[in-house]
Amino acid sequence: MTIRTRVAPSPTGDPHVGTAYIALFNWVFARSHGGEFILRIEDTDQQRSTPESEQMILDSLRWLGLEWSEGPDVGGSCGPYRQSERGDIYAEHTDILLEKRAAFRCFCSVERLDVLRAEQMTNKQMPGYDGHCLHLKDDEVQAKVAAGEPYVVRLKVPSEGVCSVNDMLRGTIDIDWAQIDMQVLVKADGMPTYHLANVVDDHLMGITHVIRGEEWINSAPKHQLLYQYFGWDMPTLCHMPLLRNPDKSKLSKRKNPTSINYYRRMGYLPEAVLNYLGRMGWSMPDEREKFTLNEMVEHFDIQRLSLGGPIFDQEKLAWLSGRWIRENLTVDQFADRLFGEWLNDDYIKPFLPFAKERVERFTDFIALSGFMFTGMLDIKLDALTHKKLDDTGVKRALQFVLWRLEALREWDKDTIFAEIKRLATAIDLKVGELMQPIFVAIAGTSSSWSVVDSMAILGPDMSRARIRYAIDVLGGVSKKEGKRLDKEYKQLSES
Repeated sequence: MTIRTRVAPSPTGDPHVGTAYIALFNWVFARSHGGEFILRIEDTDQQRSTPESEQMILDSLRWLGLEWSEGPDVGGSCGPYRQSERGDIYAEHTDILLEKRAAFRCFCSVERLDVLRAEQMTNKQMPGYDGHCLHLKDDEVQAKVAAGEPYVVRLKVPSEGVCSVNDMLRGTIDIDWAQIDMQVLVKADGMPTYHLANVVDDHLMGITHVIRGEEWINSAPKHQLLYQYFGWDMPTLCHMPLLRNPDKSKLSKRKNPTSINYYRRMGYLPEAVLNYLGRMGWSMPDEREKFTLNEMVEHFDIQRLSLGGPIFDQEKLAWLSGRWIRENLTVDQFADRLFGEWLNDDYIKPFLPFAKERVERFTDFIALSGFMFTGMLDIKLDALTHKKLDDTGVKRALQFVLWRLEALREWDKDTIFAEIKRLATAIDLKVGELMQPIFVAIAGTSSSWSVVDSMAILGPDMSRARIRYAIDVLGGVSKKEGKRLDKEYKQLSES
């Protein structure tokens, strides 16, 4: 049997470091067994999925040095490799489930489901679908369909008993069926949810081992049930421990930059990033900290994975990247990387027009534009002093700016400025007053050239990270304060 693994990211935002972590272990597991690694794009969320996000996923994984034998850009015998192009396949398999009465059409309105959930929460019951449409007679269903009533397709789930799921690292996991919801398999727009598409695709693409994050453990019974309904053998499951922040919380962009683009923009060596991800819960037999991708493949044993949540520590990553640069790059190679990735025309030329208007000598250039070449800026608290707002007010304003920027789907100067302008109006500030702390966060000073132009060139990851850092300089946002600000922010968005 040829081992086949896959990674299946959703192109709905920045390429996540967690995606790279899961991709690495799938890649190494397959290669260590002489198998194949497949890339599939799960773009059933048509409202949030974008071609730009998909391309960033491809670029970031290749930057790290991970290649795939089959995928949307290289083809293969099991395509298409974008779920949005596999609609007929999912429709065919949905019909099979309906015919077997392993799934059913649900005509419940959103309003009814909201009321149901509210009642369950009030009664301290586990939220979930109550089976209202499960026992509709065939003629009732046909009449509703003929009348054009919208519906979703749900999975039929046992109401009693225990589901036993086998896991490579955890052994047998028992989950009560009473805890498993009657999952929506096909949405009202006809698009499949992750659960149906995932199972159908993994089977048709010959995936033998599914190595994924432990957050999917509770979904395993639904997937196992679908395999049983279809009469297929289920791939071997392996649920990886989640990456953690230094405070042991789940890795999230609110506490740690999570985009691969950020680490690329910060100037980490890709070999070091991959090396560091390989140490997340796994170790070499001789416990060495620095190793190549090929060395990891040579010595890989998935049973060496620890189930404790590995800590993603940027300081440790920086130390490892420094070792790679010093020990693996000659001066010529260092120069090639430096000029190829950083000091190249594609990056520098967009901001040269702004610098040219402000310099009197070429020696002024570095001092003026140094913030475009560095990572986090050394911002002091007094630099964020505002003529109208106290420190708490500045922190509140920057937090709102950060949330606005995190929600942006398009990243260009006009979109950035429009969002900042709308926010300034909403919090009763002039645009210039709101721009002042943003200038400091992004450029380290309030007297730089247009900050929105700088942000457009720096990119979303670095821009957001710098604003997040400025918030930390102001004392950071506690959990209690975060809830209060979140409530205020939602009220602004609704008004």
